[in-house]
Amino acid sequence: MNTHLVAASGKLDSPSTSKGASAAWLTTVACIERAAVADPPIRALQHAVRALPLGEVRDLLRGRPWGHPLHPMLVHVPIGCWLSAAVLDATPTGRSAPAVLTAVGLAGIAPAAVAGWVDWADLPPDQARVGLVHAVTNIAAVALYSASLGARLRGRTRRGKLWSLGGLTAVAVSGALGGHVAYRRTAGPAVSDVAVRS
Repeated sequence: MNTHLVAASGKLDSPSTSKGASAAWLTTVACIERAAVADPPIRALQHAVRALPLGEVRDLLRGRPWGHPLHPMLVHVPIGCWLSAAVLDATPTGRSAPAVLTAVGLAGIAPAAVAGWVDWADLPPDQARVGLVHAVTNIAAVALYSASLGARLRGRTRRGKLWSLGGLTAVAVSGALGGHVAYRRTAGPAVSDVAVRS
């Protein structure tokens, strides 16, 4: 387990991470983890997601057959498409390829989001708080990429590129938050959970 944890005081317990962007990021995430203001709607939303009649699909969305969450695998489609679109935007290529990649990325959001919400519904409060900010940031990214696609389809390539850069920034922040929940806090189905269920 990573020893660079944020103490209750909000200070880092390791001198090696007490400076710079890493320390600021960990302090910000720790503040989100402790912010209980959104707990009532979080609990209600988690209950609503858990109450969805998904049957065995829930286990598939949680990744139990594979022993690890499905959501981190599914997010590669939109992230890969959007990053590729940004690379093509920076090179002298045709205008249609980045628009196609942006559209495919938007289409890939739905399965990743569904799997993410199913995972999120079972998280404890501190992880659920960070997960909610992760989801809100993803919604912002989808809005920005939708604006980018709309601009590109209207022939406003420069504006589409700007919206795309904003979307990529939101995806980077969202990915860091999701990574914190998934890897730093080890969210998702445990191997023992898979063994018990098989």
